This record gives sequence, structure tokens and C-alpha cells, in this order.
Amino acid sequence: MAGNGTAAEWVAPARREHPALFSELDILLRALDRYFNLKNLPSSGDDIGGRNFYEEIVTARDTILRTLSILETVIPENRKNAYWFQKFAESKYLSARSVDVFRQDLYRQDTPEKSLSLLYDSFINMKGLITDISRSGHISYAVFLNVGNLVSKEIRENVFFNPFRTDMNLDFDVITNPIISSIVRSLKDREEKKHISIIFLHLFRFIRIMGFIELTGQRSVSLGSSLMLLVLLRSEIAFFQGIIDRSSRKLNNPELQILIRAIAYQFSMETRRVYQQELKNIHRKRASAHFRGKIENSHGILKNLTEQSIVQLAQYYDPAVRGEEIFASFMTRLEQSLRLREDIHVLHSFTAMFCARSDNLNERLKCFESLRNYMLYFESFTFRLLRHDDYEEFAVFFHDLSAAKKEMLGGQEFSKILDRLQSFKIFLETTLRHLGNRSELAEKPLDMVRIESLISQYL
Repeated sequence: MAGNGTAAEWVAPARREHPALFSELDILLRALDRYFNLKNLPSSGDDIGGRNFYEEIVTARDTILRTLSILETVIPENRKNAYWFQKFAESKYLSARSVDVFRQDLYRQDTPEKSLSLLYDSFINMKGLITDISRSGHISYAVFLNVGNLVSKEIRENVFFNPFRTDMNLDFDVITNPIISSIVRSLKDREEKKHISIIFLHLFRFIRIMGFIELTGQRSVSLGSSLMLLVLLRSEIAFFQGIIDRSSRKLNNPELQILIRAIAYQFSMETRRVYQQELKNIHRKRASAHFRGKIENSHGILKNLTEQSIVQLAQYYDPAVRGEEIFASFMTRLEQSLRLREDIHVLHSFTAMFCARSDNLNERLKCFESLRNYMLYFESFTFRLLRHDDYEEFAVFFHDLSAAKKEMLGGQEFSKILDRLQSFKIFLETTLRHLGNRSELAEKPLDMVRIESLISQYL
């Protein structure tokens, strides 16, 4: 399949034709290696020996399928045909010696073509292995770990496509925004320039990873590989926090040190929220209707965090920089606070409406339906704007109300539902008071037109 000579040099043209796919391949290989480390999985560490890792292995399979689809796109058709003919010939016609000679040439990996061909061969075999072992429906920790060791070995022994050959891959890990590039180039202090460059490069790597998280696909493969990339981000962020800590101690500028430490603190808080709250034990919930929402919310939280960090650091050097100049969909902290306050105000209105009309069963049912529909909007667009300390209360309430059945509104359990809503209504009032104390919201009136429009939309 690899061939020899100039005619066989097809990787370079494929890179030029499919740069985004080679970038995604680099990310997926990195993710597959990190995935089998339990520290990176958003799950509790209880009873590892007795746990069924079936869903975890399905996520790995989905990511391997996505990787194979990339390889099958970038490898020329005649090369794939040659590969499958070779596999057929090995099993039917070739002598053991002929197979040895072919394999020895392939394993030499003296060209990118051979490395990519070997990667394709390895992942074809891995797909078959995982498909077979998953048929049992129960995957032990030992099996999960053994599969991970095999996957990692194939990735790390690949000469040209091992993503860990260097800390930064200059083909992909770049600062993609000209404003940020200009800021970095303008730095005079060599030590500061080195540390700030590395911080920006890691932040832009996070943006690159999140760019391959697919939020619209309906297929299991898309959801599985998206979850895999969120697991990779956990590992990357942990490494990044170590870099931040070392940089903050080596920089001589006290003001810059404070900013760097503030960014580290924000990452610490928000990653805890994503991996210990939003995605906790997510593999046990793959069949849930909320599975996609959890991935979307986590993506939104981490994307907003990364973009805000890049803009904060850029504005330290150039206060005139605006976030929307760097990211098209950027929301300032003021815009986020305004949106959060308005959306919570609407949520409070629906909660108060339900409590006020609870004596009438028909009105009760109507308000309950409106509240639940609005909650779907709130989960999709507003959850990511909540503070870490508030998130748990919202998440628990939304879970409780989603679990309530309509028939419970007319039965003996209604009093418990009403008590829960009244308690949450008081919590929302407290939250709105705290929001009102934010400095950026001082003297900023509520947008009553938007609030009334949202209420009428869900009534």
C-alpha cells in the first residue's frame, strides 16, 4: 500500500487538500491516548473492579470509527484498494515469507505514506477487536485498560503521526488570530514573551479541539467522539494549569502575575463544574435524552472560558482590543450578566405564576407545561452562564421537575411539588439580588421588552 519512489508520495498532496482532517486526526489520536487514563474520565472512582466499562468502550469505538472515516477520506482510493487486496492475498495466496517481507517494509515507517498506512491497518484491526469484545455487554476494568494500552502503543510508535513527538505541533498549534499574533510579536522582554506565547498557544489549542466537537450530528459516533474530545480537554487543561503556575512564578510583573493566576483560578472553578457536575458519570447516561444537552453545555462553558481568557490576556497588553474582533460570537461579561439576569427573571416569573395559580388544576397544568418548556431553553442557552456555586441548585431543581409526571399535579404528591417550587422561587429571588450587586450591572435596567417576549413565547 505504501509503495516506493515518487509515485507513492501521496501524503503531502492529501495534507494540502484536507488540512482540517489532518488537524482533526492529530486531535483524535491525542484524545484516544488520554482517554484510557481514569483520572481524565468524568466518573466517580468507586468500585473500579466491579464496574462495567461497556459505555466507555463504546465511546472509544465511536472515536476509532471517526478516525477511520478520516483515514479513508485522505488515503487515495487506489491505495485503499491495494490495502484490501493485500489483506486478501495474505490470507489466501501469499507464503509466510512473502507476508514477512511486506510487513517488514511497512513497519520500517521510513515514509509518511507507510506510517499512515500502518495507522489505517492498526485501526482496522482495533475496530474489529473492540466490536467483538463489546458483544458480551460487560467490559471489565482490566479489559478496558488492556485495550487502552494497545491503542496507545499503536499511536506512540507511529513515526510520522504520533501527536506526542513534541509538546507543540507547529503544523497545527498556532495562534490563528492576527491581533493576538501582533501582541505576542510586540513583546520586548524575552522571558515574558516565551511564557505568554506558550499560554496563548495552549488556549488556541483548546479552541482547535472544541472546533471538532460536533453539536448538530444525530449519530452515536458524533456524540461519542465529541465526548472523547471533552475528556481530552480535561487532560490538556490539567497540563495547562501546571504551565500557568510555573509562568506566574517566573514572570517579574506583579500585575501580570495576578492576571495569570486569576485565569488559572477561573479554569479550576469551571472545569470542576464541567467534569464534577455537568459530565459526572456521563457514560452511565448515554441513553438519556439529556446526553446531548450535557455535551452542549460543557462545550459552551469551556468555549466561553477559553475565549474570555484569551481576550482578558490580550486586553492586558492592548485595552482597546474588543472580544468580537477575535471571536465572532464573543459575549462580553456585561452581555453575559445581562442575559443571565433577564433569563433568571423569566424563570422566576414562571415559578411565581405557577405558585399563584396552584388552586386551579387547569391553570396549574398550563403553567407547569410553560415552565418545563422554558426550562429546556434555559438548559440549552443559559446554564453555561451560571456561577459554579449556583449551578448545583439549578441542576437539582431542573432534574426534580423534569422527573415529575403531569398526573402528580392532581394527586397527593402535588403539595411536595408546590413546596419545591416555592423554595426554588425564594432561591431565585436571592440569586437575582446577588446578580444585581455585580459591578457591571450597576445602573443597567432590565430589558423588559425581551423579558415579556420570552414569557409570551412560552405561555
